[in-house]
Amino acid sequence: MERRQLGAQGLEVSALGLGCMGMSEFYGRADEAEAIATIRRALDLGVTLLDTADMYGPFTNEKLVGKAIAGRRDEVELATKFGNERREDGSWVGINGRPEYVRAACDASLERLGIETIDLYYQHRVDADVPIEETVGAMAELVEAGKVRYLGLSEAAPATIKRAHAVHPISALQTEYSLWTRDVETEILPTVRELGIGFVAYSPLGRGFLSAQIRGAEDLEDGDFRINNPRFQEGNIERNVELVDRVAEIAAEKKVTPAQLALAWVLAQGDDIAPIPGTTSVSHLEQNLAALEIELGEEDLARIEQAFPRGATSGERYPDMSQVNR
Repeated sequence: MERRQLGAQGLEVSALGLGCMGMSEFYGRADEAEAIATIRRALDLGVTLLDTADMYGPFTNEKLVGKAIAGRRDEVELATKFGNERREDGSWVGINGRPEYVRAACDASLERLGIETIDLYYQHRVDADVPIEETVGAMAELVEAGKVRYLGLSEAAPATIKRAHAVHPISALQTEYSLWTRDVETEILPTVRELGIGFVAYSPLGRGFLSAQIRGAEDLEDGDFRINNPRFQEGNIERNVELVDRVAEIAAEKKVTPAQLALAWVLAQGDDIAPIPGTTSVSHLEQNLAALEIELGEEDLARIEQAFPRGATSGERYPDMSQVNR
């Protein structure tokens, strides 16, 4: 497995990670046994970057990941997040970046994961009511206490990233990035590269849409959060299907799947980028990892760019965009 460095503080991870969110929530039915088998198979195949958060489940995803890595802790760079506060019943409290909450959330995550130290601890969303300096200051205390090794942010704006990095080195920014979400290329990627911060790309398959298997809302299960996503709704999805079909044609010529080509495209955007595609099955995991074997030359990248140019996607990536990039 190829390794990639995130930031300048020493964090090194597998080139392709594994997003675990969908194993507990958001994408319809979940199968714990298959999820644990998928995580363990990922470790067998050299995947070391596992990504979770306290709000997934809520709380159950961290417990699941902890169970899956029991006895294999030294094979993992474990990333989790705080900041999207939810109750046990799943109800939403709000975004919380207060220092006292940072400390309490970390302790709770450590207990659920069954570990002593979190490798990469992210602020999941920026709290507009708490100065980023205060939040990152509390996160830095966790590093000093040995509870966290490296710090990260998620969906932060360039100015916020700079202010945070001035308090304590940030090793990674996690933000959505794929063929159909490329707004980070304008300011965010240049900012983290200027500061020497690594980039973790979540939803590199466009929430599964770039697999070319979803043609309409009827292809989604009840309880799937994508039903309410603007890009999957009538008026947008038809245009987006056309774009994906163009990519699928290129994939067919290269004898790979559309998902594999989409992952290979993200991997080709820089060796400071680590995509974390999510999956809930061993077979899809193995298919995703095959993307590491795909080499895209300048001509390939130009064809993909022509087929799916930046900004061509129809619809916002969230129903409420006020909580991202701030």
